[in-house]
Amino acid sequence: MNYIVFDLEWNQCPYGKEKENKKLPFEIIEIGAVKLDENRNIVDSFQEIIKPVVYHRLHFRTKEILGITSNRLEEGIPFKAAVKKFLEWCGTDVKFCTWGSADLVELQRNLKYYRMLFLLKGPVFYYDVQKLFGLIYENEKTTRSLEYAIDFLKMDKGDTFHQALNDAHYTAEILKKIPENFMKRNYSIDCYQNPKNKDSEIYTVFKDYSKFISREFSSKEEAMMDKEVTKTQCFLCKRTAKKKIRWFSVNPKSHLCLAYCPEHGYFKGKARIKKTDEGKCYVVKTLKRIDEAEASEIREKREALRKKRRMKRHQEKKKK
Repeated sequence: MNYIVFDLEWNQCPYGKEKENKKLPFEIIEIGAVKLDENRNIVDSFQEIIKPVVYHRLHFRTKEILGITSNRLEEGIPFKAAVKKFLEWCGTDVKFCTWGSADLVELQRNLKYYRMLFLLKGPVFYYDVQKLFGLIYENEKTTRSLEYAIDFLKMDKGDTFHQALNDAHYTAEILKKIPENFMKRNYSIDCYQNPKNKDSEIYTVFKDYSKFISREFSSKEEAMMDKEVTKTQCFLCKRTAKKKIRWFSVNPKSHLCLAYCPEHGYFKGKARIKKTDEGKCYVVKTLKRIDEAEASEIREKREALRKKRRMKRHQEKKKK
């Protein structure tokens, strides 16, 4: 088994969001990757410049950050050829690793645009090195930049950033510093290719929380009426944790609840509503063990939202 640490660079519409291709807001223009063996030793590397076909002109931010020219891109190869070459180089028994979650999403979106998504089966289980760095060094999930992490670890900065192969190398060097057992316990699941039916729904348990990824629904209202979505099961003893506060909407994309297990105490339920490119909905639900103080915060949040909504309704009545 090998680890594939990859990084992508992409371009976007130079004429503004209103003129972008909605099926491909970000067009990949470079793939860089390094291959690590099962002992996490770097054994090979890959780099390919891709000739754009959707956005021929570079967005000013792309030009500024990447330092690449349109002439250089015109010398690249088509995406279809580049991605086939990349996936063949990866091999079959691999685990993908990236800095953050965006690269894996955009890889799949570009594959889908070219009707090649069948080449990468999902949902994809992978290692988010950005998340692992935050958990091991800052005790929380963070969105630190790659350069910040390199500075934090006092690692050599011999190569420039925002070049795909260089960034892949930096990410690989950080990955090598993460304890292997910790890394394997804290994998990530990318759901750009989300579960389509009940049989393919995902339930997994981590050290201090559980995660459930639902099938597709036609609306968020339908999703939040599903028994599997709304149930709260203690992942430690498998018994039902009784809801002390039923699911309530924090914003259009997120719901919270408070549940209690007689043996293991309070649990915070969080349900995030995700949308597919086709407009369907699915839910990523987490159930995390919390203490009394955190339980009180959920109670206070619900009460604050109730007051805010009552005030809004009162103001609307006054206007009428």
